[in-house]
Amino acid sequence: MQTPYRFLFTDLRSDQVLDALPVQGVALDDYIGKTGRLTGTVPIPNRAIADRARKALQPGRTGVWVERGREIWWGGILWTLNLASDARGFLAAQIQCGGWESYLYRRLLLDTLVAEQVDQFDIVRGLLDYVQSTPGGDIGITYDGEPSGVTRDRTFSRYDLPVIGDLIDQLAAVERGFEWRIASFRDTSGRRVKRLVLGHPIIRTGAAEIVLDHPGPVLTYTWPHDASALANGWQSRGASINQNQAADSVPLMSERLVADDDLAAGWPRLDGSSDYTTVEQKATLDAHASADWTAARRPVQIPEVEVLLGGTVTPALLGATVRLRIRDLWHPDILDGRYRVVGLSINPPERGRPETAKLYLEVAA
Repeated sequence: MQTPYRFLFTDLRSDQVLDALPVQGVALDDYIGKTGRLTGTVPIPNRAIADRARKALQPGRTGVWVERGREIWWGGILWTLNLASDARGFLAAQIQCGGWESYLYRRLLLDTLVAEQVDQFDIVRGLLDYVQSTPGGDIGITYDGEPSGVTRDRTFSRYDLPVIGDLIDQLAAVERGFEWRIASFRDTSGRRVKRLVLGHPIIRTGAAEIVLDHPGPVLTYTWPHDASALANGWQSRGASINQNQAADSVPLMSERLVADDDLAAGWPRLDGSSDYTTVEQKATLDAHASADWTAARRPVQIPEVEVLLGGTVTPALLGATVRLRIRDLWHPDILDGRYRVVGLSINPPERGRPETAKLYLEVAA
């Protein structure tokens, strides 16, 4: 028997439930390092449902929680609503929602913040406190106080009008950085929770290893091999360092980084670069360049496997390690490796369509 899904629509600031409405054609996903999305259609078959939907579905103001049974499987914010009527007069509200992280990409830093030798996790928490301490800015995101053990010096200028989410991403993307997401779950008292999750250097969850086989529980898979972003030479650009307005403006430049061992092994020279127009300190720019170069030298493969949902396969797998075993024409000797789940895309069951999930994986360290 399939477990029913329930879609709760709440006031974003107070989390007071406005309504529970049916949603059809649902697709939802969640990731580490990328904001998740939910899309679907709320059917409007009569005047009563229209009145309810009109009150509950307010883009930019409505929170969305997805329950499967009594568990919270997804949470986010309704951002767009497209009211559509077909040729026969049937009315429907098409909705698009972004995970709670999407709120931080719609908030600006309007005051200069300075951090000197502050743990990088505390800098993130300070940015979140700034967001939620402004009038109308508290949407109930919580966090713990665990440190990362890595301190940073940062100055965020209000004159740059930086986006809070972008500042967190840039802080996370330096050498010895971290991963972050906002998780949705129900605590032991039954309360719905939005929790900032930070992991250095990565987010890891779960203790028991799950084994997935193909043929077997893995229905399909895709395995990309992409060298389009490969680079073994690197340099990054920072803010302008020219103090003479009569002269040409030039940016701060990082150290040039070249993987000589790659070249000695026969690889061609492949160059890459990145821009950090607000970074004024060379040490910070070098840390960004080193992290970007490391990532570009060994582009992360993100294979996708499709599995039947339920049992041990739930959104709680984000950050967990699975053991994947594949035997087919390409892998006659059996691929047997451990991978971390960095994303899930869930397809709830509908009219003969089974309840499935795509797991996005990366090689586990």
